[in-house]
Amino acid sequence: MKLFQSLLVAPAALGLFAPISASASEVNLNEISNYSDVESIEFANSFEDDASNTSPLLAGGEGLVENGYDGGFSSTTTAAFSADFMIGAVYDDDNVTVNSNDLDDNVTAGYSFQIDLNTSFTGEDSLDISLDAGNSGSSGVAEFDGNSGSEALTVDGIAYTWPVTDALTAMVGDNMDASSLFTKACVYGGPSNTLDDCGAPNAFVTNGGVMAGVAYDFGSGFTAAVGYAGDETDVMNEEGEDDYGVNVAYTGDNYGLSLTYGLVEQDDTPAGTTETASEDTFVAFNAYYTPETAGFPSISFGYEVGDDGSVTTSADSLTSIFFGFSWDEIGPGSGGFALGTRTPTVEDTDAQYMYEVYYSYPINDGMTVTPLVFIQEQSADGVESTKGYMVKTSFSF
Repeated sequence: MKLFQSLLVAPAALGLFAPISASASEVNLNEISNYSDVESIEFANSFEDDASNTSPLLAGGEGLVENGYDGGFSSTTTAAFSADFMIGAVYDDDNVTVNSNDLDDNVTAGYSFQIDLNTSFTGEDSLDISLDAGNSGSSGVAEFDGNSGSEALTVDGIAYTWPVTDALTAMVGDNMDASSLFTKACVYGGPSNTLDDCGAPNAFVTNGGVMAGVAYDFGSGFTAAVGYAGDETDVMNEEGEDDYGVNVAYTGDNYGLSLTYGLVEQDDTPAGTTETASEDTFVAFNAYYTPETAGFPSISFGYEVGDDGSVTTSADSLTSIFFGFSWDEIGPGSGGFALGTRTPTVEDTDAQYMYEVYYSYPINDGMTVTPLVFIQEQSADGVESTKGYMVKTSFSF
């Protein structure tokens, strides 16, 4: 084995020492399948036995779903499995005021596991269910945004998508984001949780409750979508949180643009006091460009401005910005680097930036190793930046 491969296999093996026990957390079901381009949805069946598929698809979908049940998957159901093992450390130079604990001596490990199920009843619709577990919430590996929570495999999200017309697609679900059908003009694929929103952390509303939305494909690369998400026990009521979003986008051969508006209505009333509510509004612009010349990186940009409705002073404006550069081919793997605001910058305060570099190396078709290095600026005067070093080994099967 070449020396370069040996150096990458070593952290992969180290990541496997993460405890393997079942627990659960939230994950964005949007990662199951991206419905931004409704024409890209495919239905494959890796479990299908061609010899037993005797029911042809008739007009209207008759015959697609088999009448009998033999204890296995139907011929229209697929399942995808993934597991991540992570190990890393975060250094904050003994700054207990930032992280409440001294992390300089902590090397932590964790794992994340997910099952994504998909089935179709007509050949054009899609029922998606995400099951997950994990314990990757420790500070040393939390930036990878793996599953963490209880010690049980749980349903993290469920959604049903269907075509209303040739151009109009609808979706309903639970534990889903209002922006599940939105198109974000960003091709940067960094592994960190902080910068993976491409500079639009709020406009792509992410309530994660009961959800409904529609998307329309105008053709020639133009799309539009609207979405809603709210608390399951308080839908569209002033006592709960309700998120609304609107998105328009254009996707060309090697570039894309998107404009997104998000509205968050929430109840700010402390118990036993006069009822008050606030509205937070956000507008985000995203763009990307992928050069046709080999060796040049794809460039992604994001900028968001918003208004915090709960703030009674004049300093209620929030801004975020992002630049990302990614290469599909760097030697045998891919990688990139990015910079952006670590948190939305409050009006009249200094911005806090995060910088990251990552590289993804495929060991084989189902196994990838991804090292990540990042620096996060802190707001307190005289406090040095937080630094993180971590490795993730990903399996897909």
